[in-house]
Formats: sequence, C-alpha cells, structure tokens
Amino acid sequence: MQSSSTRRFLDQPIDWRSRLMLVVAAGLLVTIYFVPLWNMTMFAPQYRDGLRLDIYAYTLTGGNNGQDVREINVLNHYIGMHELADTSFAELQWMPFVIGALGLLVLRAAVHATVASVMDVTMLFVYFGAFSLWSFGYKLYQYGHDLAPDAAVKVPPFMPPMFGYRQIANFEVYSYPRAGTYAMLGVMLLLAGALVSTWWQSRHTPEVPAPAG
Repeated sequence: MQSSSTRRFLDQPIDWRSRLMLVVAAGLLVTIYFVPLWNMTMFAPQYRDGLRLDIYAYTLTGGNNGQDVREINVLNHYIGMHELADTSFAELQWMPFVIGALGLLVLRAAVHATVASVMDVTMLFVYFGAFSLWSFGYKLYQYGHDLAPDAAVKVPPFMPPMFGYRQIANFEVYSYPRAGTYAMLGVMLLLAGALVSTWWQSRHTPEVPAPAG
C-alpha cells in the first residue's frame, strides 16, 4: 500500500517547467516520423561506396534512391537470408501507432499536470523503448541465423551488429543509431526531467500548515 506522503506526491501538480518539458517531448515524438531510427552501412571491395540501409519507424529505405535495398536482397539471396521488406517486420506496422499514442498520452499528462500522470507515461515509454530494442536485436539474430540450407553460398550463422562494427564474410558492417533514436532518448530525458523538477520543487517548497479548526 502507498503511504500518505507517496500519495500526496503522486497527486501533486507539476510546475510550468515540467509542463513545458512534456510539450517539447510530444514535439520530439512527432519528429520520429520524419527521420531514421537506425542506419546500417556495408562496405566490400566491390562496394567501395557502401550499401546503406536506413530504418524508419514505418519503413526501410536504401541508399542510392532505394537501389541499395535491392542490391542487399540480391546478396542475401545467395547466402540464404530472407528478403528485406517492410512486410517482413511487424514492428513497422505497429510502431507508428504506438508512437502516436504515446504522444497523445504525453500531452494528456501535460493537461492533467500531476506527478502520477507523468510517471504513468514515463513507465510506458520505458517499456516501449526496451521492447523496441529487444525486438530489433532479435530480428537481426533471426535474419543471420535462419539461413536457407540450399543457399548457393554457404556462410556460418551470424548476427549483424546492433551497434558498432562487425566483419561478416568480406563485408565490413557498421550499425549506428540515427536522429530518431536520439529523439527518443531526448523524450526519455525530458520525461525524467519533468519528474525531477517537480520533486525538487516539492522538497524546497515549505508545507503550509492546515488552519486550526
């Protein structure tokens, strides 16, 4: 059971700084629709300029006006990997709706303006971010290990890097977050900042004693 002091803190209204942080956080969530979350670039002797793949919240986009995705799929076919396509990633189907719902919940927290409402949306965002990272890593593992046994070129099972560099056959593969992921990190920091700001204010605002009855 919650103590009376915890209940009072959860019911406490947030200050104007925290409300502003929430509005900015909602704006950052909107930007995720327009910028990539992640990028993977592959270099090989025959691809000195690299093959680039940008991962958005709703689609996969290749470099060179989309040609790089087709080239990557040709290479994947030879080693027995599944084709890269939007329809192969369930995450690309539900993620835009979840981001939109979280944006509405953040704005709702700014309107309700209580610590409890901010904590609720913060926990939901943490779960969403953690699940998204896990899902991304699992999909990379699955793609590199679920290879067709009758592939023309045999390669040992592998996992493309989630972050950083890895040598895969004759390819140097680099994987790094892009602006969308940094925007998500910014949202997390703003949500945490709103809570810290309110907590700090509560610690430094003297309680007004109740009038004697």
